[in-house]
Amino acid sequence: MLKFVHTSVLEIAYQDDGPRDGSPVMLLHGWPDAPRSWNGVAQALHAAGSRTIAPYLRGSLPTRFLSQGTPRFGAAVALAQDAIDLADALGLDRFAVVGHDWGARTAYTMGALFPERLSALAALSLGYQQRGIFKVPNFEQSKRFWYQWLLCIDGGADMFRRDPVGFARIQWDTWSPPGWFDEDEFSATAESFSHPDWVAITLNAYRARWVHGEKIDSHYDSLQRRLCEVERLSTPTLMIQGGSDYCDDPKESEGLERFFTGRYDRLLLEGIGHFPHRESPIQVAEAVIRLIQDAG
Repeated sequence: MLKFVHTSVLEIAYQDDGPRDGSPVMLLHGWPDAPRSWNGVAQALHAAGSRTIAPYLRGSLPTRFLSQGTPRFGAAVALAQDAIDLADALGLDRFAVVGHDWGARTAYTMGALFPERLSALAALSLGYQQRGIFKVPNFEQSKRFWYQWLLCIDGGADMFRRDPVGFARIQWDTWSPPGWFDEDEFSATAESFSHPDWVAITLNAYRARWVHGEKIDSHYDSLQRRLCEVERLSTPTLMIQGGSDYCDDPKESEGLERFFTGRYDRLLLEGIGHFPHRESPIQVAEAVIRLIQDAG
């Protein structure tokens, strides 16, 4: 069911499904994607007794900003606060969070800033980056980040503004082995990709990582300072990595155990690309269910 809540910044649209008295699990989609990406995983979670809450992240319709004057700020601290605001509106004191790509970064950020709210954390396709710091990667990973570098030059940003759906399609075509989606699924997912807020949030999120002087929202300055002080996470965490991820090199998520003071596991799915929850939803759901059960 599609529902809405108001926060101080957004009207957040979210899907709320599964048993009402089930253990709550928040599902955070990635970029370029939408909550429908979790459908297969969510069905298995419902069968295991969990309630799932899957919001449309800021910039993704039908979630909308309440004010035209609010900076279209795409940093993880803002997305993490959005998720906590949603949980507050729903009366969720503690819950599990499962995130993919941008959603994974948001989940890690929630673990750093709001550990008391999380019972378990699962992150798909992105290794933990302590203190929320972005570092220019090695040459191999930098090749995979071509799309980020393109967005950081004005001409590339203009190309993206002219055809955001085409830009997103390139990522779907190249981040995983072929054959994992059809035209109807991409078209349904991409419905909000042409909206000005989706374009603005995308550009801000990537350009602000690498380009000095990009617009920020001072409302989140205190959260950003706190994030810079956190190196280790205490929430029981599962990292799920596709072995054939052509966006994020699987090597980038290796050897991160030392940054977790609680339980930490990494699951490598051979032959799976950047979208494990879409490409292998049963494997992902089974791993997440085990995490939630073990976390108690």
